[in-house]
Amino acid sequence: MHSALFAWRRARAAGGRFLLRIEDIDPARCRPAFADAIIEDLRWLGLNWDGPVRVQSAHLAEYRGVLDVLAEHGLLYPCFCTRADIARELACSVAAPHGAEGPAYPGTCRALPTSAAAARVLAGEPHALRLHMARALAAAPALLVCEEGKGMIPCDPAPFGDVVLARKDAPASYHLCATHDDAIQGVTLVTRGVDLRPAMHLHRLLQALLDWPVPTYAHHGLLTAPDGRRLAKRDGAASLRQMRAGGMSPAEVRALAGFPD
Repeated sequence: MHSALFAWRRARAAGGRFLLRIEDIDPARCRPAFADAIIEDLRWLGLNWDGPVRVQSAHLAEYRGVLDVLAEHGLLYPCFCTRADIARELACSVAAPHGAEGPAYPGTCRALPTSAAAARVLAGEPHALRLHMARALAAAPALLVCEEGKGMIPCDPAPFGDVVLARKDAPASYHLCATHDDAIQGVTLVTRGVDLRPAMHLHRLLQALLDWPVPTYAHHGLLTAPDGRRLAKRDGAASLRQMRAGGMSPAEVRALAGFPD
């Protein structure tokens, strides 16, 4: 809610477009009813958007094509490790490095012979697709990214390690889909919560590897409880739907989110 209001107001103030995107790539967590509820809530809140809603699950072939391009350049490799395999590998290290999304992948499958990996893929063995970070950084060194309020800053995607760009149970990752859609939709300003700031560095790398246009990034603060903890439904924070049911008006909810009329 806060993120949507932040982006909507920035777009409208600049005379630009506000785009709505349904990021429903994860089949285990996404349902059409959830997307319908999001759209209904945003309309109730008073937001409108430009052009059709982009539903990522309707564009899987496009994301597959991007993965194929990266693979052709030797920047992807299949990873057959389970979470348990990775945990065991990390436990054996003296000091497991931590990346932007938790412990960095130790590279177990990176050194698999190409023929052996291909045979396992052809045999139907479940696998993820990982970015070969060392090769990616060699192909796109010394990147800069523009962050609002900070100007041009050095880009450092290395902490992500060999990040997953397609999971065993999902055809493409958030990072790949979001960066691709930013490019084809002509997004010039990406607005996100400060908790997603590290993703900016990885997305800038993907833009360089795929020759995509580079937007500016703006990161807003998070809504927090009096004790400073981030408000989250899992911790009992009221949802927009609950506030509606409780009789609050759109103006009251917008004000609560930090955007008084």
